[in-house]
Parts: sequence; structure tokens; C-alpha cells
Amino acid sequence: MSDGTDPNAVGHKNPVTAIITAISDMFSEKGQINPMGDDERLDGKTAMVTGSNTGLGKAIAIDLVRRGAHVIMACRSGHPEAGEDVKRKSGSDKVTMLKVDLSDLDSASALCDTLRDRSIKLDITIFNAGLMPLKARKGAQGYEVMFMVHFLANRLMVERLTRDGVIAANTDNPPRIVFVSSESHRSSGPINFDKFGDFIDYGLKDGMGQYGYTKLHLCTFATELARRTNGIEVHSLCPGPVASDIAREAPGWIKIIVNPIMRLAFHAPDKATEPVMLLAAGQAMAGRTGVYLHMMREKAVSPSAADPENGRQLWDKSGELIEEWLQEIS
Repeated sequence: MSDGTDPNAVGHKNPVTAIITAISDMFSEKGQINPMGDDERLDGKTAMVTGSNTGLGKAIAIDLVRRGAHVIMACRSGHPEAGEDVKRKSGSDKVTMLKVDLSDLDSASALCDTLRDRSIKLDITIFNAGLMPLKARKGAQGYEVMFMVHFLANRLMVERLTRDGVIAANTDNPPRIVFVSSESHRSSGPINFDKFGDFIDYGLKDGMGQYGYTKLHLCTFATELARRTNGIEVHSLCPGPVASDIAREAPGWIKIIVNPIMRLAFHAPDKATEPVMLLAAGQAMAGRTGVYLHMMREKAVSPSAADPENGRQLWDKSGELIEEWLQEIS
């Protein structure tokens, strides 16, 4: 396992230079591990994937359904077209679409209510949803939207789903939770716990920095959750450069540069599913927890994300922010 110091696409403050370095990562075969076998089936399993109406999330949903899983596509948009497309491409109708807006804690909590009320038990939960806005904006509760979607809504949902038994600890057959993060978490400065959750204003120039900052929150959370959880296997990863629509809000001049590069040089979403699927369901990961993959290489998360004191503070501070939504179910 790498210590995380190998060259990778971090340390960038704009999307163009990040993309150039990301391409170089793709062609390194150092430390590559084998993907999940084609013969590994998931019949009888239930999985949920957030942000699965497009791109990587949709490709993950297709792969899961093809292997026999029943997949819940938790998405803000794409109803029902994305679900129908997943059915066609997977050759199975084991697909359910549920609406959720992860920039709104009320919506995230309502999704948890629905899963609980339908008595759903999740074997695989993949928190994939992500975005990179053109400029800072606030979610429904006033927090910065990437902080909400990449971290805080996931924090609330994990708390709710485990409390409600939707994700039920089982030491004999543990369910798995996977967070789709980013190597950009290594570029971030430390989490400011004195101003935790405060709205951060940024524009196009600083958007990459805020993206990495929120992904540091996510990696720190995944690492801490793995420490605290018995009977649930928790992993995180960076899928590497993916030809997706995450830069859909970028101005036209950036899209002219970025989109052709992404189409030609980045992994197609169905290829980028490999590390996600390995962590979510691969037999090779059975019995392990706290694994971080960068594409198909196992690495350590950044020292900041791995620090137990940072993990404790993140857990406590974020617990205060979501307390209102937990009191409602007490």
C-alpha cells in the first residue's frame, strides 16, 4: 500500500492544470490491483447509489443491476428517464428511483424516512453524488452547497440509516458503505474547526480549492466512521479522472478546453466503476474496512484525514449541525 506521497493530480487551483496532471495518473500501472471478477454476483442484495442519474453514478447502478442487485437510485433529477435507461442497459427491472436533494437536509432526512418506512435493508450504500459549482451558493439550510452534498448530507444519512436499521451492523455478513471522494483532499489546508460549517464564498478561481476542502471533510469522516463502526465495512476512493458532467456549470471558454480532453483522455464512466465496485461488493475486500483506493491502487488517505483527533472533532462538530434532524426521530 502506498503512503499517499506518489505523484498525483493534487496541488492545483484551477481545473485545466488539474486535468493535465490527472491524465498522467491514468497511465501509471504501479501498484495496480485486480478489479472485481465478472463472475461475482450480487443476487438478493439491495444497493443504493446517490447521484446515479448521470455519469459515474449511473454506470455504477448499471453494473450493480447487471450482477443481480436491486438498486435504489437516489437522485435529484432524471426521474424516471435515468431509471428506465438503467433497466434497458442492465437487462433487468430491479431498479427503484427515489428523489433526494442533498443540498437540503430536510430532503435527505425524508429519503431516510422513506427507506425506513418501506422496511428496506441496504447491503451496499454508495455515496457518489458530487458537484462543482461555478461560484459559491448556499443550500437550503445556509451551508455552502459542496459542504452539504459532499459531506454534511452524507453524515446525516449515515446516522439516520444506521439508527433506523436500514444499514444494520452484522459481523457475519457486514453491509458496506462506500464514499466517492477525491485525491484533491490532499491539496486542502486543515479543516477550520473554529469556523466549522461557516459559509465560504468563492468564485471560479477558488472553486477547486473548496472542492478539495469538502472532500477532505469526506475522507476524514469515512476514516473516522470506519474506526467507530463494528459490523459495517466502510471504504472511500478517488475514481480518477472521469468523463462526466461534473463541470457542467463551468463557463463556455473552459468547456471548450476541458470537454474534448475529458472525452478523449479520461476514463469512461463504465471503466471508472472498477474501484467503486471492488470496494462495494468485491470478494477481495471482504473482512476489511477503512480502505482508500486511488483508481485501482490502495493508498493511505492524507495525514490530516487519518488523524484521530481531526476525526473526533469532525464527528462532534458535524453532530451538532445535524442534531435538529436527529431529535425528530428520537
